[in-house]
Amino acid sequence: MGKFRVGIIGCGRPWGDAGRSGCGQAHMHILGYKESKDCEIVAAADIKKENLDKFTAEYTIPKGYLDYHEMFAKEKIDIVSLCVWPKLHGPMTFDSVDAGVKAIHCEKPIAPTFGEAKEMVECCAKKGVQLTFNHQRRFGKPFRKAKELIETGAIGKLERIEMYTHNLYDWGTHWFDMMFYYNNEEPVEWVMGQVDGRGSMKIFDALVEGQGLSYLKFKNAVFGFMSTGFGRSEACAHRICGSDGVIEVWVKNGPAVRLKNMETKGEWKTFEVGLADDVKHDNIQTVLDLVVALKNKREPMLSGRKALAATELIFATWESARRRGRVDLPLNITDSPLVTMVEEGELVTA
Repeated sequence: MGKFRVGIIGCGRPWGDAGRSGCGQAHMHILGYKESKDCEIVAAADIKKENLDKFTAEYTIPKGYLDYHEMFAKEKIDIVSLCVWPKLHGPMTFDSVDAGVKAIHCEKPIAPTFGEAKEMVECCAKKGVQLTFNHQRRFGKPFRKAKELIETGAIGKLERIEMYTHNLYDWGTHWFDMMFYYNNEEPVEWVMGQVDGRGSMKIFDALVEGQGLSYLKFKNAVFGFMSTGFGRSEACAHRICGSDGVIEVWVKNGPAVRLKNMETKGEWKTFEVGLADDVKHDNIQTVLDLVVALKNKREPMLSGRKALAATELIFATWESARRRGRVDLPLNITDSPLVTMVEEGELVTA
């Protein structure tokens, strides 16, 4: 079998560059494709010629297109990376499927509405196209160390997973995904949530709440809790509680991972795991995994199925706020409750 032909849509500018309007994740995706012996990067597309020309020159990409439709028409693409804003994920995914790609690697969050997110995953499953979303934290060394500690019984029986971040949508999608990762993909039974509109903003043209709470129950009786916005805890990003101990991840002004249990006599034990947030490493491993999965016909670590489970918790939390009550899963809505509440005047953002 020959190499997979790779195309990139949405070159952007790297994180930290002057004038950037996004994260420039294409500059991360491409590192993985370059490291894979099974890939050949053949083309890239971007609506801004300056970004496109700089990207193709920097990474020695043979062809650049200002219209991704033209790229699909002129190039045989096996794997495409979608490094664009959420509102474009759906249309580009459907166009990629129609173009005959074998795999799509898409940035997160999945889509602006739950209905579109479901449609994307269902469409790719029906057409036999491998779909992944860039929840790259699953490959992060701190998170893998935390999972190792859980699985080796360092905190006894897993009971509760607490997480703290900026918002439920853009950052929360990572952390909801990590809840499933820590709890072995156990399904969630129900969600209760509340949001406040004050401090709401748009991130990559998608509305996020100013402050939010999400409380949920997994089918194995593990509970999850997420706090977002200005009221969130500043102590750590993740607190994983078990019957015999506690793990904390991304401790503020502290270690990437620490553990407290009977064996440590109630004192914190820290672990050396390298960089707390090694973005290049995590993105490279993400791409290498999806390529091997495509080659061996197995489910990738960051499959659309797993990403949709995390996405369901975002929209279920907002739906719980709209209903003012518990939401039992599966979720049966198609809109974004947060956006709908704002548009109908039920949630004030001023």
